[in-house]
Amino acid sequence: MNPLTCIITDDEPLAVRLLESFVAKTPDLQLLGSYTDSVEAVAAIKEKQPNLLFLDIQMPDINGMELARMVPQETRIIFTTAFQEYAFESYEVSALDFLLKPIRYGKFLAAVDKARQWFGLTAAAEAASSAESTQQQGQAEPQPTAQTVFLKVDGEYRQVAFSDILYVSGMKDYVMFYMEGERKPLITHMTMKAAEELLPSSLFMRVNRSYIVALSKIRSVDRNDCLYIGNEIIRVTEAYKEAFAQYMQTKTCN
Repeated sequence: MNPLTCIITDDEPLAVRLLESFVAKTPDLQLLGSYTDSVEAVAAIKEKQPNLLFLDIQMPDINGMELARMVPQETRIIFTTAFQEYAFESYEVSALDFLLKPIRYGKFLAAVDKARQWFGLTAAAEAASSAESTQQQGQAEPQPTAQTVFLKVDGEYRQVAFSDILYVSGMKDYVMFYMEGERKPLITHMTMKAAEELLPSSLFMRVNRSYIVALSKIRSVDRNDCLYIGNEIIRVTEAYKEAFAQYMQTKTCN
């Protein structure tokens, strides 16, 4: 995988210099520029198209949340702020992580590692999609291994393996991750859209408005398109039936 590229945007010069020092000592992370002016940053981001944007929230002219909505989808955001109350709002723009100032290098490095995982999974999914369009059906696609994601649960970031997730359920602005071997779900403030983007499409599929399922955890599918996973029965609704039927065709032998 090529080095990740990044841009730093923060109106505090000291904060910028700290992040620059972190980037300098982080392997395979390349700095494309630092900006204390949010207007200049918008133009630079669109021109240079970095993988990552380290972004402060409270800035003049254009604040971080406004700027985040202008960033191309290919650029993933890691917020850097002194204000914890913005953490929930960061999920609305599908931020990869939220670093609370004063930022320690260990936390910074964990966020970069999370970004590497995300881009690695994205590259794997794109490669699988490209291979699928040029090869006949039935050839097995490579599966990412030992991949994890950090979820903010009860004020702490908890690392969970994709392989441990049974299914995901959404309720308003919260998402519940049901894990193998755990009685209670992990509840985090996030939209279902953000959860869908976070989970690799080679392993997970959305089957109705409120559920995303781990494909490998489906025990059986009945004639009414109900999926049996763990102790739950989840129905595939009309809007998602075609995609699920296509998946089933690749996994059945008759």
